[in-house]
Amino acid sequence: MDTWEDDPADQRTCLICGDRATGLHYGIISCEGCKGFFKRSICNKRVYRCSRDKNCEMSRKQRNRCQYCRLLKCLQMGMNRKAIREDGMPGGRNKSIGPVQITEEEIERIMSGQEFKEDAPDHTWGNNGDSDHSSPSNGASEGNQPSPASTLSSNRSVEMNGYTAALRDHYINTSMSTHYQLLPHLFSYAAQSGLLAPQPRSLYPQSHPLVLQLVAAEDLAPLATPMLIEDGYKVTQVELFALLCRLADELLFRQISWIKKLPFFCELSIEDYTCLLSSTWQELILLSCLTIYSAQIFGDLADITAKYTPTDDELQGFSEDGMEVMERLIYLFRKFHQLKISNEEYACMKAINFLNQDIRGLSNTSQLEQLNKRYWYVCQDYTEYKYPHQPKRFPEIMMCLPEIRCIAGKLVNVPLEQLPLLFKAVLHSCKSSLTSYRTGPLPSITTSAGN
Repeated sequence: MDTWEDDPADQRTCLICGDRATGLHYGIISCEGCKGFFKRSICNKRVYRCSRDKNCEMSRKQRNRCQYCRLLKCLQMGMNRKAIREDGMPGGRNKSIGPVQITEEEIERIMSGQEFKEDAPDHTWGNNGDSDHSSPSNGASEGNQPSPASTLSSNRSVEMNGYTAALRDHYINTSMSTHYQLLPHLFSYAAQSGLLAPQPRSLYPQSHPLVLQLVAAEDLAPLATPMLIEDGYKVTQVELFALLCRLADELLFRQISWIKKLPFFCELSIEDYTCLLSSTWQELILLSCLTIYSAQIFGDLADITAKYTPTDDELQGFSEDGMEVMERLIYLFRKFHQLKISNEEYACMKAINFLNQDIRGLSNTSQLEQLNKRYWYVCQDYTEYKYPHQPKRFPEIMMCLPEIRCIAGKLVNVPLEQLPLLFKAVLHSCKSSLTSYRTGPLPSITTSAGN
């Protein structure tokens, strides 16, 4: 199994406990201890209890004190139970990359033991110090109540047990990713002090030209759709909806032009290109609005939506789907504002999101998988090189993509007549949060120098 242990440049911390990570285990960056704990818990169908508030600290020293919270965090961070065969033997793994997304209900079923009831009696294990190499105690629990988690649904099996620089080079050099499902647990990283000091490293020579090619394909010019309005003018719902449609048209046209400039465009069949575009165009537009066009969207467009006053009927009729999309967009906006994604990172994120071989109807999924892996590794290489003091930056960036995908999927369920109110609420809340937090300028794409 490939690991990172012998490569100082690739020493990272476990997303569960902060110990030194040894690779991608069951979909996430983790240590051997948490990998083994998760496998034992799932294979043995264990049900734990928490004697506190189901929010216990997870660190290298504290991780064995509460099995319930440790397993809960494994699931929340994306460890994939379906990558483990029930008999614990190798061979049942899907070699895709990245965490898996499961619903709050699925987490509840696992933590409470409901998922295991059809196969075995419901046993409950206590928290009497199950260490990484010991068996659980025989403590029992009643009325075990799982803790809710902000996760999305997916039945995708994901695991890759570590990879090395040589493997990364292989994917970068081949002429040919994986759609990975990453939990949108955007603010779940606890403030942990780095267990290892950042190691100086250089950018892999293959990464630089690939990143430059992606950035060159982008249209970084400001949006041409007019977004100016006279002072005192009251915008109607119909006028705001028409403006949103014109913006969507321009953004879609830019995405089509972007795809045709991609270095691998000629390798794609017309059928696959069409299938990918029709399935991801909303996600691509959303990603661009949160990054390279954010100054106009959260500036000029927000000023226009502020001049639109919804009626009482519109407010009363705002759907649950609209509320959920609004909340997710606001949180995602704050995350992007916090990260301040660079041009290079944005270009890689966009390519990775586009190269989704899980979309139905594709003819050459293996080619797309190879392409996706190439840019996954390129993005990781660039991010770790450019931000050595932010060891969790790459997984945080990647975890934004499934949230974008989820929002785009839910946006289609919002009635068209509610879109003006939705945009007004989102843009107003985002601008207000910037003012209240006093965190600086609007989130903007930044160009990194010194490549």
